[in-house]
Amino acid sequence: MNSHIVSLKSYKLRNLLKKILKLSGKVAIITGGSRGIGFATAKIFVENGANVVITAKDSERLENAVSQLSNTIGITADIRNQDDVNKVIEQTIEKFGKLDILVNNAGIFPKIKQLHEIDESEWNDVLDVNLTGQFRFTKAAIPYLQKTSGSIINISSDAGLKAYHGFNADAYSAAKAGLIILTKCWALEYAKNKIRVNCICPGVVDTDMTKPFLKTEKDREFMNNEHPIGRIGQPEEVAKAILYFASDDAAWTTGAILAVDGGESIK
Repeated sequence: MNSHIVSLKSYKLRNLLKKILKLSGKVAIITGGSRGIGFATAKIFVENGANVVITAKDSERLENAVSQLSNTIGITADIRNQDDVNKVIEQTIEKFGKLDILVNNAGIFPKIKQLHEIDESEWNDVLDVNLTGQFRFTKAAIPYLQKTSGSIINISSDAGLKAYHGFNADAYSAAKAGLIILTKCWALEYAKNKIRVNCICPGVVDTDMTKPFLKTEKDREFMNNEHPIGRIGQPEEVAKAILYFASDDAAWTTGAILAVDGGESIK
């Protein structure tokens, strides 16, 4: 066969794969990637051609997650620890030579209390994981994302968009609202480097974090009815939105705040 024809076919095939695989050749870090939304995101990223690094504090859970994914490595890390954050970035660069995508997904959900019942140490811990931890990872990643005109996706919550009656986890809401405004600030600050920064605000999603609120069928029915669509979300549904922001489909989108919450935040 003529070598020119073979070369042309290979070129067309590569272009076709790039269209099908939205993240072909990209390198992504996903914090809190061992379960829930983080794991679903790692899975869809891998399916779309990315090399993925996932982090988690629990090494056993992390190892189990990695065993279910191809083109993925796991690095045990605590988002509250700057040395751990640096380790993740450094090992990613050593392994893959670059960084294209950072998904700030790791977070914790506190016990629901009224403001006067919250201990200051609880307040500080929630903000440290859900807000300051995102700052730590983003700050460490920026020098490498500047080289690739990369993408940052922050995972906030509909609790950062509005107040909820009977939902008084003030530190959680404050952290998630803070992450929304940081998204806009970072998007504006690093637009000159062609770094895109966007934010997703999920409603109640069926994950380990929400299990305490879904113990009975009555609990689940109540939570389903809280969402205008009539049900809670699935991790894969949020992951698809994250994929959009990470891909070139969103090349002209930055500073966007997207509610993926079954309509909960518009009530």
